[in-house]
Amino acid sequence: MKYKRILLKLSGEALMGNKSYGIEPETLSVYCQQIKQVVESNVQVAIVIGGGNIFRGLQGAAEGFDRVQGDYMGMLATVINSMALQAELEKQGVPTKLLSGLNIDPIAESTSGRKAVDNLNGGKVVIISGGTGNPFFTTDSASALRAVEIHADVLLKGTRVDGVYTADPEKDPTAVKFDRLTFDEAYSKQLKIMDMTAFTLCRENNMPILVFDMNTKGNLFKVVSGENIGTVVSN
Repeated sequence: MKYKRILLKLSGEALMGNKSYGIEPETLSVYCQQIKQVVESNVQVAIVIGGGNIFRGLQGAAEGFDRVQGDYMGMLATVINSMALQAELEKQGVPTKLLSGLNIDPIAESTSGRKAVDNLNGGKVVIISGGTGNPFFTTDSASALRAVEIHADVLLKGTRVDGVYTADPEKDPTAVKFDRLTFDEAYSKQLKIMDMTAFTLCRENNMPILVFDMNTKGNLFKVVSGENIGTVVSN
């Protein structure tokens, strides 16, 4: 396998499947099957998942919530999604450890890089919920932070699009896909890969980002194996 330790960033919206809200059990099951396949190939997997299928802090702020309060609500939404991931992975026979950027005993232990690495080395999938534990930071930023903390080989951003394009391929049929980009190229082209805080954290810590289509079954295994799919952003 090309990568031995990965940080997988998933969007909360992906868990909706064909629903307009919440978690679709079939979609959750397929995601966990893909994760299990990678784990069985002796790859260490840490996961950060968003909460947009339940609540998004910025959306809440736009609707009149205090931004800080809204962001904490969004962090709790990521905990719900992380618990769902944990339950399904355990059901499929994959040992897990749920950690959190928020102090929420008895649901999850507070996270630290060392604690996450110890559990990865112990053969568990580590799910890190609760964002960074601070308002004004997205789960993109949390995934970048956690990837650096655990010394991951790569930050894998699983999306519904098969890489980074010159424009949104769902809106612009002339959009062209990139196979590889430097951080500087992505910045100069103003490509919206991750938010700027996350992007800068990855660039400064030499953490490559690989954007790929997680919704195509088997793609996670292909990416970790080193097949040339998706888009790699690196220094």
